[in-house]
Amino acid sequence: MAPKNIYLLRHGEVETQGSRRFIGQINIPLNHNGRLQAFRLRDHLAVVGFNYVYCSDLERSLKTALFICEKQEARPIIRKDLREISLGCWEGKSFLEIQSGQPEEFSKRGRDIVHYRPPGGESFLDCAARAVRALYEIIGSPGNNILVVGHAGLNRCIICHVLGSPLKNLFNIAQDYGCMNKLEVDGIHLKLVRMNWIL
Repeated sequence: MAPKNIYLLRHGEVETQGSRRFIGQINIPLNHNGRLQAFRLRDHLAVVGFNYVYCSDLERSLKTALFICEKQEARPIIRKDLREISLGCWEGKSFLEIQSGQPEEFSKRGRDIVHYRPPGGESFLDCAARAVRALYEIIGSPGNNILVVGHAGLNRCIICHVLGSPLKNLFNIAQDYGCMNKLEVDGIHLKLVRMNWIL
């Protein structure tokens, strides 16, 4: 039996107003470059022929999936459990705003990136639990080629799981806008065969 291929993408670029921000689950659109990235992915992946396409309900993920599906028979299936990590009341704020306005909380996050929850948000451990659960449900879908359009934090949680790497190492994993990762499922074996590939 041929191995199953899971193509795990990060959505295209979004506008961050020129500074590093906690975006989380804010529903912001792709910018011009993000749309171009999605078009390049659409054209490159046209030859694959996906049996299923999954994405989160956030616009940047859904739009990326819709662009790719212009050359696919499959249509996007929305899963809320593929959303980016929730950052609660930090969402939309710049790193500098949080660092200067809530220095103790910002420091706590730095000391324990796995378990720290911003007020009203999730920890990366919370995010990883739902991400990995969603991954195994998706793996159960019929067919040999499946596309998942995710987010940087969510993808890092999945990749840490596949690599057997502690979640505290998640920021050692690059996930650029519009990147592609490829997982291969062969029986009970799940391995990463490509990571953060940019067209």
